[in-house]
Amino acid sequence: METWAAHYLTRIRTRIAAVERQQAQPQPTPAPTAAATAAPGPPAAGPRRARTPDWGITETGVGTSAAEVHRGDCWATGRTLRPVTAERARAELAGGMRACAVCRPDTVLRRP
Repeated sequence: METWAAHYLTRIRTRIAAVERQQAQPQPTPAPTAAATAAPGPPAAGPRRARTPDWGITETGVGTSAAEVHRGDCWATGRTLRPVTAERARAELAGGMRACAVCRPDTVLRRP
């Protein structure tokens, strides 16, 4: 085990030295091209995620439909969360719609 660890440490130190040499070299700055001066596009890392809504309504129940008001970050919403505004969520709660027992949106929305 000790021999393996010494060998692995040597490989790590060799890789660190190579990266440090690469970073020490001056990097040439490329001339701007037409594509570089164009408006920026989507990030290269991948598609952007949709913004998490602050409030939402889900249709729950098996056989009978029962709607619930949820906070947008509630884990109990599943995939059916319909984003709504805070005013709409308040109105639905005032109209008798059930509040989620997990995230308790009624405690926040009914504050004065």
